[in-house]
Amino acid sequence: MNIWWRCNEASLRTLYVLLLGQVVSFVLAVSSFTSSFIADLGVDAPLTQSFFTYLCLALVNGSILLYRRQRLQVSWYWYLFLGFIDVQGNYLVNKAFQYTSLTSVALLDCWTIPWVIILTWIFLGTRYSIWQFFGAALCVAGLGLVLLSDAGVAGGGGSRPLLGDTLVIAGTICIAMSNVGEEFCVKKKDLVELMSMLGLFGLLVSVCEISIVELKSLESIEWSTEIVLAFVGFALSNFLFYTLVPFLLKISGATMFNLSALTSDMWAVVIRIFFYHQKVDWLYYLSFAVVAIGIIIYSNTEKDPIPSPSPEDGNLSAQYQALNGESTEPRNAIPGS
Repeated sequence: MNIWWRCNEASLRTLYVLLLGQVVSFVLAVSSFTSSFIADLGVDAPLTQSFFTYLCLALVNGSILLYRRQRLQVSWYWYLFLGFIDVQGNYLVNKAFQYTSLTSVALLDCWTIPWVIILTWIFLGTRYSIWQFFGAALCVAGLGLVLLSDAGVAGGGGSRPLLGDTLVIAGTICIAMSNVGEEFCVKKKDLVELMSMLGLFGLLVSVCEISIVELKSLESIEWSTEIVLAFVGFALSNFLFYTLVPFLLKISGATMFNLSALTSDMWAVVIRIFFYHQKVDWLYYLSFAVVAIGIIIYSNTEKDPIPSPSPEDGNLSAQYQALNGESTEPRNAIPGS
């Protein structure tokens, strides 16, 4: 009876992770669609797009944090660093839409997965099994089928594809660093504090960079109802995305989040069907099945990870000791991954 209960509980957890992952993936698809739509309207203001998202995060979560009146559990300069790299990741990827094709962005965006695996292995002590690597490889292979179909329909292209591809690769490194930092914070510290500080410092960094590199672009925009609605749609979808991601990071991790996000390209197909009345290639259905199988394999083996070194053995990263410098716990009692 006890074994049956544990198996049932594990199955429910896996189902919850899969469903939450797909909700996050769908919201990401909506966010990508609105960002691409803004670029199609001739607006080149990626920092301004992110500005409104950070503003929403700071106002909503910051109000809750102020109501609690509690001290920060993590030093402010770590949140500044996290906000800075998050802004750079969003800026680089959104900027890439101006120079290269959507297919190239989707393909190169997969580089986030190996970066996350490497970073979590080194800094969080996460250990992956062979089956998890196999599941991750299946997910990437499934996305390859989507890109193959897109290449046949939309082709490559872009005004400066090499520059655009370089921006995406640089952006994936920043996004991976941000994901791993968020995973550590949500698993060890407070979720509301993370979102409020990420919103606050992301907002401040965005304002500084907009004043330097984006003022001329903003002045040249001929604002219309269509553009305003596109910005509102991007801000709301991205705000919902940032709100849901920490829950997935807390129960699963940055790698599982990025694997789930691969299906956003398939959700984008649904959007294209309704908004542009485009026909769907059969490869999309096959790719969705392959990615789904890969995610299931990864999530089913995730609950039995290879043990990582214990922080009591003295192997805890020095920078994470510094991160918890204001904690009231003794350093040798800090929990680790």
